[in-house]
Amino acid sequence: MQPFTKFVSRVAVMDRSNVDTDQIIPKQFLKRIERTGFGQFLFYDWRFDENGQPRPEFELNLPVNQGANILLARRDFGTGSSREHAVWALADFGFRCIISESFGDIFYNNCFKNGVLPIRLSEAEISNLFQLMRETPQLELVIDLEKKTIVAGEDLTINFEVEEFRRQKLLRGLDDIGLTLQHLNKIEDYERARGWIEHT
Repeated sequence: MQPFTKFVSRVAVMDRSNVDTDQIIPKQFLKRIERTGFGQFLFYDWRFDENGQPRPEFELNLPVNQGANILLARRDFGTGSSREHAVWALADFGFRCIISESFGDIFYNNCFKNGVLPIRLSEAEISNLFQLMRETPQLELVIDLEKKTIVAGEDLTINFEVEEFRRQKLLRGLDDIGLTLQHLNKIEDYERARGWIEHT
């Protein structure tokens, strides 16, 4: 998993609340067994019409949002069913950070497992960022996970909180498997002591 330390990107603005996982990745695309390739189906029913053509009015289809790797949304992002595919789709599409007032609990946990940083801010801070993006659509945000800050231009710095254990995992690029493998020597010693593996 790629470490997340300091990240700079433009922002895709999604001025919506209650964006649930069924909308993030519709159920008809959950049959794939790989973790990759889901980005093409992200927000499929919103991004495309019944003929599979892009809807020009949808946020992620707007030229100003092309290439943005930070997604800004309103409250309750990622609620609904517990599908991890929602985070896979967002990550595969290119998003490394999601900023919202609140998240679905399972979605929030899945973000950290897949190298995506979910940042929770107050309603006032979210509204302030939306206003800033309206005024300066091409503005880049600097997400600094070491300092736990969002820097927008020269005049705005927002502090955010994230659990220290999860912060360290992202900083070091460790998923659950990577975290376990850090203790591989101790695991092997334990198994040798019980005769589960041969001594070398």
